[in-house]
This record gives sequence, structure tokens and C-alpha cells, in this order.
Amino acid sequence: MTASAPPCPEAAPPLAGVRVLDLSRVLAGPWCTQILADLGADVIKVERPARDGGRGGDDTRGWGPPYLKDREGRDTGESAYFLSCNRNKRSITVDLAHPEGAALLRELAARSDVLVENFKVGNLAKYGLDAASLAEVNPGLVYCSITGFGQDGPMAELAGYDLMVQGLGGLMSITGEPDGRPGGGPQKVGVAVVDLMTGLYATVAIQAALAARARTGRGQHVDAALFDTQLAMLANLGSSALLSGAAPRRVGNAHPSIAPYQSFSTADGHMLVAVGNDAQFARYCAALGHAEWSADARFETNDARVRHRDELVALLAPAMLGRTTAEWIAALDALKVPCGPINDVAQALALPQTAARGMVRELPHPLSDALRVVGSPIRLSQTPVQYRRPPPLLGEHTGEVLQQWLGLDAGRLDELKRKGVI
Repeated sequence: MTASAPPCPEAAPPLAGVRVLDLSRVLAGPWCTQILADLGADVIKVERPARDGGRGGDDTRGWGPPYLKDREGRDTGESAYFLSCNRNKRSITVDLAHPEGAALLRELAARSDVLVENFKVGNLAKYGLDAASLAEVNPGLVYCSITGFGQDGPMAELAGYDLMVQGLGGLMSITGEPDGRPGGGPQKVGVAVVDLMTGLYATVAIQAALAARARTGRGQHVDAALFDTQLAMLANLGSSALLSGAAPRRVGNAHPSIAPYQSFSTADGHMLVAVGNDAQFARYCAALGHAEWSADARFETNDARVRHRDELVALLAPAMLGRTTAEWIAALDALKVPCGPINDVAQALALPQTAARGMVRELPHPLSDALRVVGSPIRLSQTPVQYRRPPPLLGEHTGEVLQQWLGLDAGRLDELKRKGVI
């Protein structure tokens, strides 16, 4: 295999030249459009103008603390939440409820390749900003709607929130400790995973629609739903329920189909052991000083270990208390038994591997010299992700974008400001 050539410094990003009008807010939509922006698309984030001293903009701008600190160490009002999913974008403020504001957005959509929105089903039709209306003025537009339950079905009109969908879609039923154990009961995942996965699926769908447009010349409507995503991401557990007719149960940090594959308490904390095959299990037992366990008929194979999980864990758990986490990791790593610590988020972000992979990035920001963000996991050998812009200030680029995209002059911009359109 030959080594890949280094990236060409003149190479354009893969989505260079793609114009995205982003009418979404909070997380699923902005996560999608941040990925598109990271890949080089020109993403214009449309936000509500601030009114009468109010905050305005994407709701998440005010979802703090924590907030970015300015150069004097004071809170700026730019929340960590907003900063996590809006880099590489430009922000404009337009009041779409104002007839001239809606008209501006229709003009921008006519010059866009992609539009992303997460309004309730049907809400944008009254402004002429629905998929059907915009397809008439821009047949090549890829229009992506992100909602809780999709554009049809008995729940289509309902608002969708990550927490609600985690519960409704089955994820909470398989997350957490079993009933009867300390802390038992359904749990939500610690990050808004349904929103994030919906953003990822929407990104894939948009790029597929752009590829189809390259052949046909026509755009299409992408219908992305949190509920659909939640069901799809059940993966093997969804398949198991369909095949067996039985609902999977919560098993805490264990794995329903592999044993031992879970967390254990140690002399000074907790750690993970992830035995993936019988040879690893034999080496694990040897490290524990109980090689005979791997020859026990109840534990010889993974199938047997899963069937006798409680008996197995009753033996392993006390043995794991005999050493510290660091001692166990050293011993098991030497025997090539998969294992690892349970880090908090700050520890994970401080790992040497994190630095080596460039997963924490520093960006210049107009209000601070200390903006650090988690980087993109996308690795492209010839057209790598570029970190071109920090998450924008509210309306930072309104004049710039309306001049570049629509050719509005300073006089027209001043008029629109006086009218409260922008």
C-alpha cells in the first residue's frame, strides 16, 4: 500500500461553493449545518433580531452558564452550548414575520443550494418559505426539514425534544441500572444523542441529495425526524426485539450479548473491562489469579458467560477490588485484555491522544483570546476540515451577506434596519 500524498494547500474544501441557508436553531439543525460548514459550505445562520433589549437569536445563545469569558475575565453572553455547534458560519438577523423579512429570505433561498429548518410542520408555509413554495423559485434547492416526528403520521404536529424522544423511542428503557439495583430505573443518555444523530443523518441525506442533483438538476425535500433516528439507532437491540418479540432490558454498564463487558469497582475507583472473545477471557482470569474460571463449563464460552452472567460477576467483582485502577490497567494491557479508565470530560479532553488528533482547537474570537472548541472528527487526506470562523456574534454578518448575495447597498440596508426587518 502506498502512502497517501500530503494535502494540497490550494485544494478547495469538498463543499466549497455550496450555499446553505440555515433557519434552524438549538442542536440537531445547527449540528448538521456545522458539519456542512466544516466541509467548506458557506453557511448563513438566520436568527431573530433582538427586540426591546431582549437577547434575540438562537435560543441556545442564552443557555448558560458557562459563557465565554472576555479579555477581562467577564462573561460575554456567548454560551458554551451555542459555541459548540455554530463555528464556520455567518450570522444574519432577519425578522421573517415581517413581510419584507420573509421576502429577503425567499431571495436568499433562491440563491441557495441547501436550506435547513426545524420549524413545526407547516409553520413556514405562511411566509412562503415552505419546501413547495421555494421549489417553484429554485428547483435545484435541497430543502431539509428537521422535526420531532417527521412531516406525516399521527404525531407530526407535535413538538419534538431529545429527552421526550429518548423516552418515547425506547432508549431510556435500555439505559441505566436494572430495577432493584442501587440507582435502578430508566435514564437518559448524558448528551442529547438523538439530536446529534439526527443532525448526522440529515447531513448524510443532504449530501446524497446534492449528489442526485448533480445528475438530475433537481433538488428534493429531506424529511429528517428525531423519532425515526431514535428507532434506527437502536441498532442491534431494535433487531433483537423484532426477532425475539421481547423488549431488551437495562443491564447498566454491561453488554446484553457479551460478558464480561462492563465496569468494575477497583481499590481506588472504577474501570472498564471489555472481554471480546474466549482467549481474552482466559488471559483475564489468569491476571486475576484464577485461571480455573476460564475452564469452568459455566464460563468457557461467551454464550455460557452471558447465560451465567450473575454468577460470573459475583466472582469477578470481589477480585477486582484487590488492585487500583492503574495497577489493573497495567496488568491487563500487558496481556492484551481490553480495558480502560472511566474519565470525566475534562480528563478526556486533556489526554495526549486528544492533542495528537487535534481534537481541541483554538479559534480567534472578537470578544476573547481564549476560545477553545472540540474539533471535527472528520479526517480527509486531501481536503481536510478547515477552521475558518469562530461561532458568530448575533447578526455579525447581516450587511456583508445581504450585500454579497443580494447586492443590497448601504442605503437599502439602513432602510431595512429602520423598519426593523434586520
